[in-house]
Amino acid sequence: MGNLTFANQLTILRVMLVPVFVLLVVYGHLGWALGTFLVAGSTDALDGLIARRAGQRTALGAWLDPMADKLLLVTTFVVLTLPGVPLTHHLPLWLTVFVISRDIVIVGVVAIVSVAIGPRRFTPSIWGKLATATYIVTALVVMYYNVRREQSPIIGAVIWLSLALTLISGIDYFFKLRKLINEPS
Repeated sequence: MGNLTFANQLTILRVMLVPVFVLLVVYGHLGWALGTFLVAGSTDALDGLIARRAGQRTALGAWLDPMADKLLLVTTFVVLTLPGVPLTHHLPLWLTVFVISRDIVIVGVVAIVSVAIGPRRFTPSIWGKLATATYIVTALVVMYYNVRREQSPIIGAVIWLSLALTLISGIDYFFKLRKLINEPS
């Protein structure tokens, strides 16, 4: 089967929706931006389901899907943080820095370990998955209340929960990496 499966096409669509989302937010079309984010998020759920159920797993999809996920989330956090973007609610800079830094450190350390001592199997932890799910919820909550131009204590709650899970998952990954480094090849 070729690499450009329907599942991979959905992943590519998610990548293509990222600049659309950014432009919609920057130009104040927040309802459309929220809708675009929801569509992009649904392609994430669908591409994985289709790849598994229809036997469309490919090496391209294994690389492209997590990259598309990170691109969407990092871009969303950055655009919702920028003070020049006309929003009622911005994400705090410190949260965006922590979220992006955690991912950069994890990817960097895994790459260094792979080059230095050979490839290791590195599976995402439950804490990493919970952190990612929380980032999505945080983005949705902030965008929703931006569309409505309303205050809500939910915004602060999801921001602090994102920070907590970023720190917990970062610590968890540190211990997993330590264990991987010490494993025999």
